[in-house]
Amino acid sequence: MTFVLLFALLQNPAALNPPPGEHLAFQIHASGDQIYACHNSAWTFKAPEAKLFDAAGKQVGKHFAGPIWESSDGSQVKGKLAASAPSPDPEAIPWLLVTAVEHHGSGVMAQVTSIQRIHTKAGAAPKGACNTEGAETRSSYQADYLFYSR
Repeated sequence: MTFVLLFALLQNPAALNPPPGEHLAFQIHASGDQIYACHNSAWTFKAPEAKLFDAAGKQVGKHFAGPIWESSDGSQVKGKLAASAPSPDPEAIPWLLVTAVEHHGSGVMAQVTSIQRIHTKAGAAPKGACNTEGAETRSSYQADYLFYSR
């Protein structure tokens, strides 16, 4: 286990720990946007849109509404929020634990049972009210996603 990964696991709030019996399968880095829509004069989260990269910086997939993570091998995992904790960076989106609820394909995402989002940078909704119902805005973000399986 790398020092960075070990440090990340020690930093995580207990609520974000995967269920007992799950082990880390792989980790990827995301870079993209959090998309927000104007609803009742407030910016509300709509969807993520990000590229996923391995440790060497090679794009290995994408992340989009659902939330869904898709590998370059065509496999997908759809998740449902299980827990959330504030990022140590007050300007960043929260850290999350997501439970897998649906799979497609037989590649690397097929066995994923839980996903953690950690080390978030930026991505927060704009401050203040919005004026145009349905208007959208994007907020760039980065995060690390840790994928667990049984």
